[in-house]
Amino acid sequence: MSMREMQFTAIVLMSLLTLKLLLLPRKVSANSIVNRARWLMVGGTALLVLQFLLQYILRLRAMGVTQAVMLNLALFIPASWLFSMALIYLQGWGRIKKADEWVGGVTCVVVLTMLGYAAYIDGQPLLTATPELRSAEIGGSVCYAVMLAYYACRHFFNLHSIRRALDNYYDSNMFDMLWWMRLSVILLPIMVLVVPLIIFVHGLVQLVFSLALFAALFFLEDSFCNYVVSSAPAKVEIAEMCEDEFDEIPPMDEDNDSEGHSASEIIGGKILGSAALQRMEDAISAWTAAGGHLRSGLTMPNAAKEMLVPRYLLSAWLKQTGRRYNDWLADLRINEAKRVLKEHPEWSNEFVAEHCGFNDRSYFQRKFKEKTGLSPAEYLNATDRR
Repeated sequence: MSMREMQFTAIVLMSLLTLKLLLLPRKVSANSIVNRARWLMVGGTALLVLQFLLQYILRLRAMGVTQAVMLNLALFIPASWLFSMALIYLQGWGRIKKADEWVGGVTCVVVLTMLGYAAYIDGQPLLTATPELRSAEIGGSVCYAVMLAYYACRHFFNLHSIRRALDNYYDSNMFDMLWWMRLSVILLPIMVLVVPLIIFVHGLVQLVFSLALFAALFFLEDSFCNYVVSSAPAKVEIAEMCEDEFDEIPPMDEDNDSEGHSASEIIGGKILGSAALQRMEDAISAWTAAGGHLRSGLTMPNAAKEMLVPRYLLSAWLKQTGRRYNDWLADLRINEAKRVLKEHPEWSNEFVAEHCGFNDRSYFQRKFKEKTGLSPAEYLNATDRR
C-alpha cells in the first residue's frame, strides 16, 4: 500500500467512524456524561479526517517531511487531546481536573506558537523547509510526547480507582468489561514512543508506523462506540457513586467506643472502634452461617442489608481490614468450595461454582487457583493423597 492509498483509506474509515459516533442510539444522548464524551470523540475524529484529507489533497509528503510534520503537529495534538479528554470524562464520570483541560490546550497553543514564530523569523514562505522550522517541529514533537505521557498516567490512575470501586461493589470480576480502556492505557505510552518516528521518518518505516497508529485509533474509537451503548457505563456509575458516598458517611448512632473514639472519629476518620468491629463480626458470622454469602450477583449494599448493618459500616470494616468486597467474598466462597469438594468429589466444577455463588465456572476456577495455588482437580487429588 502506498502512502496515498493509506491516506485515502484513512479518510474513508475515519469518516465512517465519525458517522457511527453521530448515529449512536438515543440512550447515549440521554446520558449527559456519555454524550459529552461522545462529542469529544467526534471532535477528535473530525480533526483526523481533516488531517488526512489535507495531506491527500496538498500532497505534503511529496513536498517533503517538514511540510507534512507541520500539519501533523497542528492537527494531531488537538485530536489526541480530545480523545484523552473523552476517556477521562468517562473514567471520572464527568469529574475532571483543571489540569486535564489545560495541559492539552496549553500544548496546542505552545506548539502552534513555536511553528508560527519559526515561520515568521525565517522570512520564507510558510511551506518552505528551513532550519528554524525544523527546530520548532522537534520542540513541538517533544511537547506532544509530554502531553501524551501525562494523559497516559491520568488514565492509569483513573482505571485503578474504577477497579477499586468495582471490586468494592460487585461480587465478581467486573473489570474485564473495561478491557478496551486498559489496552488503550497501554497504547498511549507506545504512541509516545512512535509518534516521533511517524512524524519525521519517511518511506516504508513511516508507512508501517502510520498503519499501526491508525489501527490503534480505529480500535479506540470503535471500542468506545461499543462500550457506551452497553450496560457497562451504568454499572461503573453505580459502583463509583457508592465509593464516593463513603467519603460522606453520616455519624453512627453510638456513644464513644472503648478506645475513646467519638462517633465522628469512628466514621469520618475511617476508624472502627471495638464496639463497631464486634458488631460487624457478629453480623458476618450470622450471615455466613445462614449461607447468605453463597448467593450469586450479591452487591455490597445488598450484603449489608442482609446483615442488617448500614452499608457504610460494612464498607468501613472492609477498608479497615484491608480487603475489597469481591475478594473478601471470594475467600468465603472458596472456603465453602473446599468443603463441598471434599464432601462431594463427584460434583462438576459448574455445580460447585453455582453452589458457592460464583457467576461462572471459569471465574470460579481462576479464583480457586489464585487463592489456593491449585486447580479444583489438583486440590481434590492432593486431598485424596492425605
